[in-house]
Amino acid sequence: MKRLLILEDGSIFEGEGFGAERSSTGEVVFTTGMTGYQEAITDQSFNGQIITFTYPLIGNYGINRDDFESIEPTCQGVIVAEVARVPANWRSKMSLDQFLKTKNIPGISGIDTRMLTKKLRDVGTLKGSIIDATKELDHAFDQLKATVLSTNQVAQVSTTKAYPSPGIGRNVVVIDFGLKHSILRELSRRNCQITVLPHDTSAHAILDLHPDGVILSNGPGDPKDLPKVLEMIQMIQGHVPIFGICLGHQLFALANGADTYKMIFGHRGFNHPVREVATGRIDFTSQNHGYAVSKESIDKEKLLITHLEINDETVEGLRHKELPAFTVQFHPDAAPGPHDTLHLFDDFIELMDTWKEQNECQKELI
Repeated sequence: MKRLLILEDGSIFEGEGFGAERSSTGEVVFTTGMTGYQEAITDQSFNGQIITFTYPLIGNYGINRDDFESIEPTCQGVIVAEVARVPANWRSKMSLDQFLKTKNIPGISGIDTRMLTKKLRDVGTLKGSIIDATKELDHAFDQLKATVLSTNQVAQVSTTKAYPSPGIGRNVVVIDFGLKHSILRELSRRNCQITVLPHDTSAHAILDLHPDGVILSNGPGDPKDLPKVLEMIQMIQGHVPIFGICLGHQLFALANGADTYKMIFGHRGFNHPVREVATGRIDFTSQNHGYAVSKESIDKEKLLITHLEINDETVEGLRHKELPAFTVQFHPDAAPGPHDTLHLFDDFIELMDTWKEQNECQKELI
């Protein structure tokens, strides 16, 4: 079945269809990971986007039960140079083609993904559509240009009701902006009692749970589309330790007076080198974001830059100088990707314990 990928600049790519038999429109982006396509497709940070995989062969180890980052992915399509029709792995439960059909996500293969990626690097991300090759092109381009991409992406992917992930240790609240399941897995490994809350939960409702700490999760879209979340962060910081990840990092920065901007093509993949400023340590990280914190806008009296991306010097980590809060732009949960930064979850545990001890000492003095 012939399919076309068309872009808002007039480009046309012809390929073979797989996955769901439907047309779709979204922001076309690329990711540079060599493996981890299942985690990427099910990462809600790709909400509304059509994912271009730069690695030539995708789908060779199928889809398994263990590597989901969400149950209902919301990306708008998958673009590959070659799709493996028959997967070969002992964990595989179905092929990538079958999975995309099940989740109603269209795919297109046989595309020159190298050429497409170079275009996106040069001009930035573009709106695009995956369409049937028999569709009238002039009408398809008119529809593409008229399409306005959604700005309420977090509301689309966040849970609407609170739910627990029971444990016997520290009481951690996770604010769901489109969280990856691997965040919950890392907290569970540390015996945390987890409560996941919707993105629009009030500060009072969060503090009423008496958490030992709060995680601001990853998620899709522009952080400036969530002004009420900034108010929530401003109200809880100083009352409870905070750990922000990806979108949570950007929201924390905005809540503390910094600015964010849309990147030309973003960081997507798990081979991004990041330098810890204090030690010079280099970690390879998993990343998936199209916005970044402006280095020049950071109030250096309030926030300390802890990590920088080596390739473009973008801000990858912040720590509040007075309050118990730190954030990172990358994904320390490492799914998919290297495990270099898993220690940040241990740092969060230590921060919660230290904050609790200090508060108990102050109560005793009173």
